[in-house]
Amino acid sequence: MNAILAAGDFDLTEEAPAKINLALHVTGRRADGYHLLDMLVSFARHGDRVGFRASEHDAFSLSGRFGPFLSADAEAGDNLVLKARDLLRQAAQAAGQETPAVHIHLEKNLPIASGIGGGSADAAATLRGLMRLWRLSLPQETIKAIALKLGADVPMCLASQPLVARGIGEAIELLPAFPSFSIVLGNPLVAVSTPDVFRQLSRKDNPPLLFSSQLPQGQGEWIDTIKTLRNDLEPPARSMCSEISVLSGLIESQSPLVTRMSGSGATCFGIFADIEQAKTAAASLHRLRPDWYFQATETIAGGV
Repeated sequence: MNAILAAGDFDLTEEAPAKINLALHVTGRRADGYHLLDMLVSFARHGDRVGFRASEHDAFSLSGRFGPFLSADAEAGDNLVLKARDLLRQAAQAAGQETPAVHIHLEKNLPIASGIGGGSADAAATLRGLMRLWRLSLPQETIKAIALKLGADVPMCLASQPLVARGIGEAIELLPAFPSFSIVLGNPLVAVSTPDVFRQLSRKDNPPLLFSSQLPQGQGEWIDTIKTLRNDLEPPARSMCSEISVLSGLIESQSPLVTRMSGSGATCFGIFADIEQAKTAAASLHRLRPDWYFQATETIAGGV
């Protein structure tokens, strides 16, 4: 039965947008081993979806192109959706609020372990959705603390708006005037281990992400700025996964304004002048490599 379900079949749905690292600078490392990062982050209109409905007992189900690659076992220890449910339930019950049984359905449209925050986005969507379904009233600081406990990317995904993140990802500055971009996401469907990529870094004290006294204005200025930035994880990821170089070259062949890897890979993106060019590029790339993942979409503008 689970195979024919979709998030839209449920009483309440939350989008879980793909997180795009337009830039990622590794600037240091804390004593506890966490790396210090400066990131320019945007979110795509394409992503996973999470559905919720009241149930006699807690349940979890999966669908979507990449659903078969995950476990629907409700006891799975690495399931961030269920971890988010459980941590939020604990906080709500401690505050004397009710958290009845719920069926959560994850429509998994994003590749697994792909550098675009899929699991973190799913966890953040679960927090937002259950806050609505259970009609909870909890302090924002409590929600933020739960998000950070789930993972360094989850606070960013909780916002799902253009932002600059620093530290381990917890120091967030929203960019309300940030423009929307037309992009193509590509992934060779090869999982890349984030810890392994960090271990392969040749330097961990790279220059930080700096802007002039005034932030760029409009698409053109932001594109010019993004071109000067970098992803410090791209060189080690390329050395570990040869498909990334092939993928980046294929996207580059479609004449984007910018091409770069997102996060720890293996997803790469190209920014295009408009959505029609992005769709044309994605179709061309799909013809070249029908076994890989390509998706034309737009990023969410600031303040939306």
